[in-house]
Amino acid sequence: MAPTDRKRASDYPPEVLELFDGYVHAALSRRDFLERAAKYAVGGMTALAMLESLRPNFAWAEHVSAKDARLATEYIDYPSPLGSMRMRGYLARPAKAAGKLPGVVVIHENRGLNPYIEDVARRLAVEGYLAFAPDALTPLGGYPGDEDRARELFGKLDAANRTEDLVAAAEYVRLRGDVNGKIGAIGFCFGGGAANLLASRLPWLAAAVPFYGPGVGDEETKGIKAALQLHFAGTDERVNATWPAYETALKTHKVRHEAFSYPGAQHGFHNDTTPRYDEAAAKLAWSRALAHFKKYLR
Repeated sequence: MAPTDRKRASDYPPEVLELFDGYVHAALSRRDFLERAAKYAVGGMTALAMLESLRPNFAWAEHVSAKDARLATEYIDYPSPLGSMRMRGYLARPAKAAGKLPGVVVIHENRGLNPYIEDVARRLAVEGYLAFAPDALTPLGGYPGDEDRARELFGKLDAANRTEDLVAAAEYVRLRGDVNGKIGAIGFCFGGGAANLLASRLPWLAAAVPFYGPGVGDEETKGIKAALQLHFAGTDERVNATWPAYETALKTHKVRHEAFSYPGAQHGFHNDTTPRYDEAAAKLAWSRALAHFKKYLR
């Protein structure tokens, strides 16, 4: 399917998109999705066809080529002494940087380090950042190349170790000799929640940009020193329900923050590999994220 022929969220009944959200977040099995989506099938668009068409097409996500001469990219092993001991991630930075760079940790969704997240790291690198995207699935062999298998593996991770592995990724970036000490974090879905968590754990984190991820509790919010910029999808009832309490905590503890909601956008609207991608919302949110990092990391 060529990008010009790609389906959009508006091509699906809202109920199917809600079912798909449940499927990708392990609230529904594949069988459950197919059974419940069947009643919304029309014409030749069966429940199975809808599920297949909603799967990622990573060819759509490559904004910046992995072979772009402007960049230096590599896979890096890093230590995680309080977590899984040895972890792996994807590093992207300008090939000809003059001086030390600000760093950004890029945190994936609940499927590990897939090509979309690697491309996000490269998008940041061409803007002049050292971007590092850890793969939380490293203890189980790393991202397997199959999204369903990746979600299955993700559910088997020890949550406490996983958190320490992401904290260790940020520490790794901070201690690199080519980083200027200004560190930010950006994450999507699970990674959005993890970006909030890193902000609560790391008082030296300068900025965080969570996309459609849950916040942390009131007690954890007290520890946030980073400037937050939060992005929410207008139709994302599951995540949006967590925002009022988090917003109250942020205000109570005087945490610098701004939040944006994108009317009509679906959870995952920045991920341009699926029909849930919303081009207008994604571009606006990305421009805001870059402005946020420029303000606090430069």
